[in-house]
Amino acid sequence: MLFPALLGGQSLLAEASGTGAENAPERRTFPSIYFEEFYQESREQEAARPYWAMTENELALQASRIEDERSLLLNQDILAFYGHPLSRRMGILGLYPLEELDRRLSALADEYLEINNGRGIKKAFYIIYGTVWPEGQIGILNETVLQNYIQYALDHDILIFLDHQIGRYGVIDSLKRMFPYLRYPNVHLALDPEWRTEKPMEEIGSVSAAEINEAQRVMEDYIREHKIPGERMLVIHQFNWRMIRNREEVRSDFEKVRLVHCADGFGSPSIKRSSYAYNARAVNIPVKGFKLFYNLGTPGAGYDEPLLEPREVLSLDPRPYIIMYQ
Repeated sequence: MLFPALLGGQSLLAEASGTGAENAPERRTFPSIYFEEFYQESREQEAARPYWAMTENELALQASRIEDERSLLLNQDILAFYGHPLSRRMGILGLYPLEELDRRLSALADEYLEINNGRGIKKAFYIIYGTVWPEGQIGILNETVLQNYIQYALDHDILIFLDHQIGRYGVIDSLKRMFPYLRYPNVHLALDPEWRTEKPMEEIGSVSAAEINEAQRVMEDYIREHKIPGERMLVIHQFNWRMIRNREEVRSDFEKVRLVHCADGFGSPSIKRSSYAYNARAVNIPVKGFKLFYNLGTPGAGYDEPLLEPREVLSLDPRPYIIMYQ
């Protein structure tokens, strides 16, 4: 979320210019970075035993392994509604019951399906799991409410993202609190550096590249230790250059964790595009996300004016693969 009192949107790039553009080495672009190495390895193993005909079980196992390693983003975009289920002030998730949220999200997904060049759309609920309070304390979402969302999402082929605002606590400890929910095949995680502070609404928080890299390593270790199939996404939000320190040092090459760099912040189309352009400079984090803010009539809450149309969103360069509406 962008607070104009803390950061004028027009000055974002000017402030950032002192840090210099990221000079990360050239990397393969998404989605070609996925699946190629695993596929090549499988081909080489098969070629090494030319007289061996695989059994039906071996063929099924190979197909299962290929499916496990394929990125969720390879052939589809993710479209999410964002918010806190128990708060009408923190996004659209708090305004409607689950069935109505699903209906509205499906209608929006249809708009994107018409223009996204044959890619599918995966729906998602993006839930604020840990909410920062004064002095950086964290309020955790009610377990019963969360389980209701997870179960509904499982029953209706919807993803869940759990977003932790960190507050005064450590990045790793905040992330680990959400790990048990990775037992559900539809759950992914997110961290919002803006709220990594003891003075929410007064200052913008931050995380370092080292903390993001360690978060990915710890998350990948957990996934491997618990034999969780496939990849899981970890979303990092940014609308201000301060929010990710030493951004050029962030890694995005973990096998089981897919790091997503999401442009946050509300404002006019020019501010939104400028914020996204600044995030686009971080080519070392190739998978991008984009967040939009509805005008929900909440006093004091910021929103996009006017809201970018789906075609405008998909025309951003590079195109975002996760799109969320708060």
